Formats: sequence, structure tokens, C-alpha cells
Amino acid sequence: MLLFMTLACNSNKVKAMEATLAFSIPSALGEGAFWNYKTQELLWIDIEKQYLYVYNPKLNTNKKIEMPSKIGTVVPSSLNNTVIVALADGIYKVDLVSHQLTQLSDIERTMTENRFNDGKCDPNGNLWVGSMHLNQDKPNANLYKIDADGIATEMIDQVTISNGIVWTKDGKIMYYIDTPTGVIKGYDFDVKNSTISNERVVVKVDPKHGFPDGMAIDENDNLWVGMWNGNAVAQFNPRSGKLLAKINVPAHNVTSCAFGGENLETLYITTASLDMNEEEEIKYKHAGAVFQVKPGVKGVRSTFFNE
Repeated sequence: MLLFMTLACNSNKVKAMEATLAFSIPSALGEGAFWNYKTQELLWIDIEKQYLYVYNPKLNTNKKIEMPSKIGTVVPSSLNNTVIVALADGIYKVDLVSHQLTQLSDIERTMTENRFNDGKCDPNGNLWVGSMHLNQDKPNANLYKIDADGIATEMIDQVTISNGIVWTKDGKIMYYIDTPTGVIKGYDFDVKNSTISNERVVVKVDPKHGFPDGMAIDENDNLWVGMWNGNAVAQFNPRSGKLLAKINVPAHNVTSCAFGGENLETLYITTASLDMNEEEEIKYKHAGAVFQVKPGVKGVRSTFFNE
């Protein structure tokens, strides 16, 4: 059951909702939520523990596959039982049955000051995946586009922590987050050539709400953003820049979210158990778990990697 109330925020009405526990697990850095609409399962990861997870809500199971290094993101492939992951030394295909890994790209293999972080596929099925600076204090990371042949093209440079990335329903706009900047940027997306242009800031996140992390988009092209250090998922209208709603999550660091379920009516939310003080550890005993909420709006199907 959802609890609704309204909050005053810059004279606008902001709807508030409460997330509930979906699957209890003490992940260290849960991330990368992606709903596989074909199998009706949630793909997600624990970056620090190096696990790839496949969560089945109907069966309440959470299959675990150990990776050889930190895993930054996961997306399904157009091939059955195959996903694409970003590991420390590049991008790999993973067979979910045999657990066999096949390297797709070794981009940033020698850049040991970075690791890969969030990523999603554009409307043409290319993987857009970004890296992050391990010390988080220099814009030495990048955002890449990787095609079916494993060819990597640098699309955005001077990134510190590459995070949420989504496309509008018509594929004409891409939204992107570099977490320390505290903003969400928009780009015109050329569907024919899978390129971007016309960079602009569409949302400035008030620091009191936390730092923007992973991101999902709904059927109305509004953005749902996990707030690191913010105990919530925030919904923003990228056309006005306004905060529309907040989902309160019983975890200090909220990392990513994805619309799932048969009708894409449930928002699944990943969290972390890292970076909390003793008081927060007591208060948020389920931090690191997967949470859920029905926010009253549907999501859209996320694109698979096109092989």
C-alpha cells in the first residue's frame, strides 16, 4: 500500500511515496537495475562484491553469478540467455547458463585510474557505457558508444563519475548524469547515426536532495533518479527542470531504478550499504536490498544490445 502526501518545494506540489522491500540482501553497492521484459526478470549488480544478479519477482529468487572483477553495468543482449557487462578490463558478453565470458571490447584496459560504471543501450541497440575516476576527484573518465562489433567510440570526455543515461520514447533526446556535477544534461540524439549534439543542462539538482545516480524514464518522458546520500528516488520533469515527486527509500544511498513487471508499473530500486555512519547503519537495516513501489505511471521498454 502506498502512502501519499504533498510537500512544499519552491511553491510546487511534490508528491511523496514510500518504497517497500522487494528482496532483502546486504549488497555492498547494488546498482545497474535493468528490467528484462522478455524473461520478466530484473538484472542488477553488486559492484564491490563483483556479482551479477538475476532477480525473479514471481519466484522471489535472485540468481548470483560471480564476475572476475568489479562489474559496472549489465544490459540484456538480443541473443537469448546472454547479457553484456562492463568489467575492469573491458566489455564482455556473459552466457547466463554456462557463465562463460567473451570479450567484446578492451577499451580503457590500460586506464587503471578508472573503472566502468553505468550504461544503457540507445534506440539502435548500441551500448553507451561510461567510466569513473576511482578517486572521484578528476574528470579523467569518458562515455563511450560500443556497437555490435565491439568498436568503441568516445562520445563525451572529461567525466568524473559517469552514471544514469536514458532516451526519450521517440529516441530524439538522450539524458545523462555525471554525478559530481549535480545536474542532468540533455542532448539531441540523431537516431540515424547514433550521435549526440546540442548539450544543455535540463535539471539542476538541489544538493539537499543528494547526488544524482542511476536513472529511468517513464512513458511521459519524465526522469526517475536514484539519489546517493538522499534516501530517495526523485522524479524530475526535464522540460521544466522541476522536481515532481519523491519516493522515500529506507536506505541512505539509492543507486538506480528500473520500471518492471508485466505492465511496467513497478519501479524496482537498488541501494547500497556503503558510506553510512553507525546511526544510519542501525536506521537502515535493509540498506543494500532491492525495493519497489508502484508510482502511478508506467515505464517504457529499455532497448537490448543489438548483436
